Amino acid sequence: MKYIPDLLHGRSATALTAAYLCIAAASAVAVDLAVASTIGVAGGWTPTRLVGDWLLVAGSGGLLYGAVTHHRQRAETAHRNLETSNQQIQVLSRVFRHNVRNDLNVIRGYTDLLADRIDDERSRECLETVRETTDDIVEISEKLRVIEDASPERPDGRVDLVAAVHEALDVVDADGAALTVETPSEAWIRADDTVEFPIREVFENAVTHNDGATRRVTATIRENGTTTCLEVIDNGPGIPPDEREVLQAEEETPLSHASSIGLWLVKWMCETQGGTVRFDATDDGTTVRLRFESASPPATPTR
Repeated sequence: MKYIPDLLHGRSATALTAAYLCIAAASAVAVDLAVASTIGVAGGWTPTRLVGDWLLVAGSGGLLYGAVTHHRQRAETAHRNLETSNQQIQVLSRVFRHNVRNDLNVIRGYTDLLADRIDDERSRECLETVRETTDDIVEISEKLRVIEDASPERPDGRVDLVAAVHEALDVVDADGAALTVETPSEAWIRADDTVEFPIREVFENAVTHNDGATRRVTATIRENGTTTCLEVIDNGPGIPPDEREVLQAEEETPLSHASSIGLWLVKWMCETQGGTVRFDATDDGTTVRLRFESASPPATPTR
């Protein structure tokens, strides 16, 4: 059974207006006849009154035609602009990921050659800064690839969040960090395999970007009826207030922008999975909550 919006979608303004005029004109006749049969012909139906009703229907039909035409034009313009923006983003992403990355690999190669030929400690420190910067940009290109390859459709699969957390911890370099993981034996959520990327990014921010003397990270998974939440708490420097404002406003400006694409990756990828993200930062650290729709565990085969 189709809903009314589905039936109206794609219809032209002329077809919608014609359908409205037919229904409204017939309704006007039916109402006038019903009134006439109730209170008498003298006070009910008259040709003059019927003509007035039809004029009102015609006027409202004209307004309907104008409104539908105006909104259709705006929607078509917005659709064309969106397609152009998406095409530009895809081109820029490919250029950045391929061309820029190849150039960075060249820079990295010459940096390694110079490092073997320089004995000055200060020069070596400068070369190390160049190497770290190129590595950071290459890492950004990998994150762009993840976002570009992600499907905009909401996934219909299911993933064990507990297993995804442990897989992320196996990849993240957590040497020297005190990790505490509190999870049930399993916690199934509505998602696909790409959910591992925002989870890994959260742990990388909590562990790798934590410059404290004693790095502490606590990960907890809680199931609450229809939702399952992954909470990651660290004692790092926290997310700067201006970056949190950017994520909440979902808009970057010349005066307010996030310093890393990682936080955007967490937000976008979780929302693609049908989940939500919340960042709570204080002077004592950061708490990140990833909330997903719970899913039933897969059926075990019977013997």
